[in-house]
Amino acid sequence: MTLIMVGVFLVLMVLAVPVGYGLILAAGAAVLWNGFLPLSIVAQQIFDQTQSFPMLALPFFMLSGTLMLGGKLGRDLLELASHAMQRWRGGPLSTTVISAVVFGGVSGSAVANASALGSVLIPWQKRHGYPAPLCAANNATSAVIDVLIPPSIPMILYALVSGVSVADLFVAGILPGILMAAGFVGVCWWISWKRKYPVSTDPVRKRDLVKLAIRSLPAILLPILIILGLRFGFATPTEVAVLSVVYSLVLSVLFYRDLTFKRFCNNMVEAGMATGVVMLVIMGSAAVGWILTFDQVPQNFAAWVSVNISNPIIIILMMNILMLIVGMPLDLPPSILLLGPIFVPLAAAIGLDPVQLGLIMVINLGIGLYTPPIGTTLFISSSIAKSSLGATTKELWPFFAVAMLLLIAVSYIPALTIY
Repeated sequence: MTLIMVGVFLVLMVLAVPVGYGLILAAGAAVLWNGFLPLSIVAQQIFDQTQSFPMLALPFFMLSGTLMLGGKLGRDLLELASHAMQRWRGGPLSTTVISAVVFGGVSGSAVANASALGSVLIPWQKRHGYPAPLCAANNATSAVIDVLIPPSIPMILYALVSGVSVADLFVAGILPGILMAAGFVGVCWWISWKRKYPVSTDPVRKRDLVKLAIRSLPAILLPILIILGLRFGFATPTEVAVLSVVYSLVLSVLFYRDLTFKRFCNNMVEAGMATGVVMLVIMGSAAVGWILTFDQVPQNFAAWVSVNISNPIIIILMMNILMLIVGMPLDLPPSILLLGPIFVPLAAAIGLDPVQLGLIMVINLGIGLYTPPIGTTLFISSSIAKSSLGATTKELWPFFAVAMLLLIAVSYIPALTIY
């Protein structure tokens, strides 16, 4: 059944069928080909996947992000980042990186981050004389920092398929996220120095900087509160997600006083649409995962690799290569949901910690978001910057090199992810 399912899925991808529908249709075709299993098994698996209490964390985290970034707070965060990097060489470019770190603690979605930051910062950077392809490449890569800084939607999905603690994954993502941001800031400085882009001479007003920091502090505290709540067992991930929505509502109503009924409705619709897209992929992946388990693909794959390849270093390298290939055409959520059940048993067979595997998958598949030919953040950023994909891709290589170095380090240095 697995071969039929994979074949149908690939054909549907070539025909540009949305991934969620493609997964469901491929699973249905495989069951029909089997002839002995009822087609209702696909519907059952799709339905069962929605009856998960931890799954409720997804829409609530998304709603929290849209509430906090849709008003004055989003503008304050951008102003804080731009003021902080104003006198740094390549400061306008580095503003995108720093903003991605701050926004990552609120939105949890790289695609949302790329759209929100790019629409504001790319035109501003172009007015400062930076070429459109470089602005697009910077935005496309920086947005992926969002999947490492908690709360991270891909980490929640990996936790669902692996059984790993969400709190452990969130904590493990902090250091790699900071290292990636530092590397990208270094790239922005190096490109600006090499091409002799001008440095701003406008004075940094410390009073304005402190004022912006105070206004932005509640949003900066949110990821810290999430980590503390999960790490010390005060609440489950779903309860923390609900509390983050309450926290966002209180801030928007009482602190920033910018939440109107119209904006609240728009935020609800935006979060609902984003959740619907992810949930459709999750439901389709559940049916596909059941067929893979029925055919014992994960167990057989792990056994074959363990017998034929004894060196864990080579196995991890092969896993990374496969993920890089899969991440090019597929988005991050379906890639995690499809590869997670296969790689988790393999990781256990070679002694690779599941938390470390989770970070490897998130970083690796995150790189796929800006890798041609089908990079989501690459398309979004190029469209906003009005730059061709070819020109943007040429500017990607320094950022790509930093991300690959981080991926290699996380793959072979457990201390970066296991505490």
